[in-house]
Amino acid sequence: MDTETSVTIGTTIGATALETMIRGIFLAIGCVEDEAATIATHLVGSNLAGHDSHGVVRVPRYVEWHKLGYLRAGQQPEVVTDGGAFLLLDAQQGFGQSVTKQAVALGIGRAKQHGASVVALRNSGHCGRIGTYAEQAMAEGLLSIHFVNVAGSVLVAPFGGVDRRFSTAPIAIGVPLEGRPIVLDFATSLVAEGKVLVASNGGKPLPADALIEPDGSLSGDPHTLYGDYPQVGPRIPGAGPGAIRAFGDHKGSGLAMMCELLAGAFTAGGCAGPAKTRGCITNGLLSIYLSPAHFGTEAEFQRMGREYVDWVAASRPIDPASPVLLPGETEARYRAARLRDGVPLPADIWEDLRRTAVSLGVTVPAA
Repeated sequence: MDTETSVTIGTTIGATALETMIRGIFLAIGCVEDEAATIATHLVGSNLAGHDSHGVVRVPRYVEWHKLGYLRAGQQPEVVTDGGAFLLLDAQQGFGQSVTKQAVALGIGRAKQHGASVVALRNSGHCGRIGTYAEQAMAEGLLSIHFVNVAGSVLVAPFGGVDRRFSTAPIAIGVPLEGRPIVLDFATSLVAEGKVLVASNGGKPLPADALIEPDGSLSGDPHTLYGDYPQVGPRIPGAGPGAIRAFGDHKGSGLAMMCELLAGAFTAGGCAGPAKTRGCITNGLLSIYLSPAHFGTEAEFQRMGREYVDWVAASRPIDPASPVLLPGETEARYRAARLRDGVPLPADIWEDLRRTAVSLGVTVPAA
């Protein structure tokens, strides 16, 4: 749900051309065709959905992490524990978009067999927009719930504190109602780290209270999190003196702790701390899949669920020009507009992408 509402446009690229370039970049660094296509489709799909923070802005960082050995191409999740309706998988630092898609497919298959499944995944490279995996399960008629953490990533201050203690710890839930699918997807921090990244590259500015300084004062300046950084080039999360704030005060702070315990400690992949920060984003996920068909409630679920969400959406809006939107509807609107008009990218982000492509001999499309 947490999408960008505006962006300082440097250039606009057609989705197909952008995806072709991104796929070429990952092929050039050693990914196989299916893997490169999965990463590119996911990243561009995040931009199309309005989640620029989890889109192609990530590409130069992924390439650098692969070069340094933090990310490994061609990985498949290793089965650590198989209990039939539950699985523990180790992603072996594979590219997150690829290994997580495989883990979700396993969860879907087990839920179709047993009616429900639980899949724990540890040691995944940055898996991107979590709502994508809820959508993957919805396409198979399944509800899904996803708790996520970032092992070794200490970026978010707990409610009442200024010291970093949590990762941005996202949650996603997908509910496959016919004709009106519901996807809830948000970081438990006030803003995702990727939104700080986008803002630092000339994109949508941060809210003035998104970050907190060591003295407790609030800030919207990305330098609070990153410290000094070049106009075009890498940012180091946590190199600055401050932290991102949890959303909703004690509520977001509490949810973040649960994500750390469920996706980090329970999977044995590690929590945000107190262990030393890792070289790159390393995600843990705990995912639950439910099949309404197996529970014998599918017809009632569809009827009651659709009746309810239609009723919620019919609430009289504060502004008649802005009707009540359900989770996932903003993303659908962005997707339609950006498929039609192209993907807007701030100048600094496009320049970083262009430099990355040129350095690898990949053709850069015209804006």
